[in-house]
Amino acid sequence: MRTFGIIGYPLKQTFSPTYFGEKFSKEGIDARYLTYPLSSITEFKGLLEQHPYIAGLNVTIPYKEQVIPYLDELDSEAAKIGAVNVIKFTMEGDKLHLKGYNSDVKGFLDSLKPMMKSWHTKALILGTGGASKAVAHALAREGILYRFVSRNPKSSAEVSYADLNPEIISEYKLIINTTPLGMYPNSDSAPDIPYEGIGEKHLAYDVVYNPDTTLFLKKAQENGAQIKNGLDMLYLQAEEAWRIWNL
Repeated sequence: MRTFGIIGYPLKQTFSPTYFGEKFSKEGIDARYLTYPLSSITEFKGLLEQHPYIAGLNVTIPYKEQVIPYLDELDSEAAKIGAVNVIKFTMEGDKLHLKGYNSDVKGFLDSLKPMMKSWHTKALILGTGGASKAVAHALAREGILYRFVSRNPKSSAEVSYADLNPEIISEYKLIINTTPLGMYPNSDSAPDIPYEGIGEKHLAYDVVYNPDTTLFLKKAQENGAQIKNGLDMLYLQAEEAWRIWNL
C-alpha cells in the first residue's frame, strides 16, 4: 500500500488525512495518508529512516521553509517562492531523492480568480511566513501589486501593522490573511488592522478554513467586503499535490 502523509506541528486540525482518505476510498486507490507531527524539523531525517515506505509528503506550518535544506532538489517555482508544501519521493538507483514543490500557488490562484474584479489591482498580504510567499508569487504572476504586513518589517516591501491606517486599507482592495490568527480553537483572534477602511469593493481572503468564517472575514464582511476562506484553496492544492506525486 502506498503511504502518503503530512509533516507540521501541531497537526490536530489538518484536513488532509480526511480529504485523502475519502479520495482513496471513493476512487478505489490502494493508498493511505498519515500524519507525522514533528516538534522540530531536525526530526525529519529520523522520520525518513523510521518510515522508508513513504511515497510523498505534504508540508504545513511551520516547516514550509525549514524543510528546504533537507531536500535534494527544488522545482523551479518552489525555488523562486522559497517555500515547499509538497515533497515527491523517487528512487535514483539505491538512493532516495526528495524534490520539493509548491502547490499553494495553483490552489490560491484557482480559488481567487473567479472572485476577482477589475479594481483588485493592489493587495495587502497579512503575514510573512511560507504561505505568504506562495500568495505573493501568485499575485506577481497576475500582475497584482502587493505589500506584506508584518509585526517587524525588514524591507521596503513590508509595512507594520502599527503603520496601517484606514486610508492605506482603502487603497488596497484585496486583503489576504496568511497568518494562523483566527484558526480554531483560537477563533476569537484576528489580524489587528483598521477594518473601518474596508468597503464594498474589497475582497478579503483568509487561507484559514476552520472556522468557515474567521473573525477577520466577519469583520471585513460587516464593512461590505466580499469574503473567501481557504477551503477551496486546500482542495485545489491537494489535488495538485496528488498530480505531482503521480508524475
